[in-house]
Amino acid sequence: MRILLTGGGGFLGGAVAKRLVENGHSVRSFSRGHYPALEALGVNHVRGDLGDREAVIAAAKGRDAIVHTAAKAGVWGDEAEYRRANLHGTRNVLAACRAHQVPRLVYTSTPSVVHVDGGIEGGDESLPYTDDPKTPYVATKIPAEREALGADSDRLGVVALRPHLIWGPGDPHLVPRVIARGKRGRIALPNGGRQLVDTIYIDNAADAHVAALERLGPGADVAGKAYFISNDEPVPLRRIVLGVLRAAGVDDPKVVPIPRRVARAVGATLETVFTAARIQREPPFTRFVAEQLSTPHWFDISAAKRDLEWRPAVSIDEGLARLADAFAAERSNHGPARVSRAF
Repeated sequence: MRILLTGGGGFLGGAVAKRLVENGHSVRSFSRGHYPALEALGVNHVRGDLGDREAVIAAAKGRDAIVHTAAKAGVWGDEAEYRRANLHGTRNVLAACRAHQVPRLVYTSTPSVVHVDGGIEGGDESLPYTDDPKTPYVATKIPAEREALGADSDRLGVVALRPHLIWGPGDPHLVPRVIARGKRGRIALPNGGRQLVDTIYIDNAADAHVAALERLGPGADVAGKAYFISNDEPVPLRRIVLGVLRAAGVDDPKVVPIPRRVARAVGATLETVFTAARIQREPPFTRFVAEQLSTPHWFDISAAKRDLEWRPAVSIDEGLARLADAFAAERSNHGPARVSRAF
């Protein structure tokens, strides 16, 4: 197929681009930056902003499908910026589908659209959208997913995927944050990080997107549905944190348990300080992050395995081994370990 991939320069988007090319598809990427790694794959790259409707429509010309991974992520910031990227950007993608009769759209969503205080254990796609979004990201991803799935019709097949905590070599989000805190020798985790969480290794997330695309079309069994995707291995949060630190060469990291109420108080205090001082960057800790770190979050992915005919191929242990190899290779080439973006 001839595919338009939004966000091809991002962590997930870059991995999806690689998989699509490997599967023989022709890929055009739409992102704001310039990414030589995409050109090396043979991807046709178009620079543009998701908020520019005409640019998005132009990029979709001649495409058989759109994979929409681009979004503004994070837990802090101006809601108008999140709305422009996440909600209006998705509306522009839908407009592009209509303008060029593109019959397939894979939309990357997030499990945060069903977030509830107290966590989720074994939740499936029957969970309702949260009526209390804690961040601008969640507040804009909920209507974006609703509108994307609501556009499913006899001319456009739409599927939404909800990957939980994507990580792996080249990760610019989770992995560097863990390393930055772990290098101090101790890392504080609510309840000692014993609560179970789902994550998904980057290759598994990319494979799920390709599987969804290749089974999608107007009227297909997967059309009009959302799916949780993960490694299908809920593990204590501390196992992921310590595994990442060891892969990065951080020696003997210590987990310091802190009470949940203390974590929330720290998050609330930092939010107040950053707001009062009008500091634009994201606080190092927020109440939402405290909630996420304090409670279990894992999902039943039976529907994705059944309908997408997909299963995570890379286990957490294998993923951590690959991450360690990537850091070792980087140290040999560049000296001290650091996290670099592949795309």
